[in-house]
Amino acid sequence: MSSSSKRSKARSRAVQAIYQWQMTGQNIGDISNHFIAEHPMTRVDVAYFQELVRGVVERVYALDDEIVPFLDRDLQEVDPVERAILRLGTWELVQRPDIPYRVIINESVELAKSFGGEAGHKYVNSILDKVALKLRSTEVAARR
Repeated sequence: MSSSSKRSKARSRAVQAIYQWQMTGQNIGDISNHFIAEHPMTRVDVAYFQELVRGVVERVYALDDEIVPFLDRDLQEVDPVERAILRLGTWELVQRPDIPYRVIINESVELAKSFGGEAGHKYVNSILDKVALKLRSTEVAARR
């Protein structure tokens, strides 16, 4: 299995863990450990899963500050699954310049198609496009 496929699966598990954290307020370390113990992780980049989950929770307020200017509603009114995906995608845009912004957005859109509401992927795409333009303007401009 390719490393990119293992990373995709890590993102999928991370969105579920972040969602659980958002909904319950449980300790993220406990949630992360539970996911590793209770879910099949053989095809998952476990280290990346842990990096994503820990990174999003540690920087959630800074991530929200990047997302909120582009929302058409209050952040708490955004579907919790889509909110988790937006936070994850924004974390990758900020912290992982080695991953092209288009890959991050495409992965986020796929997560929204899998877990989000009917039109959630369009919303996630729209918001992350704007976040990427702000955070990675040089990369986005070079691509256009």
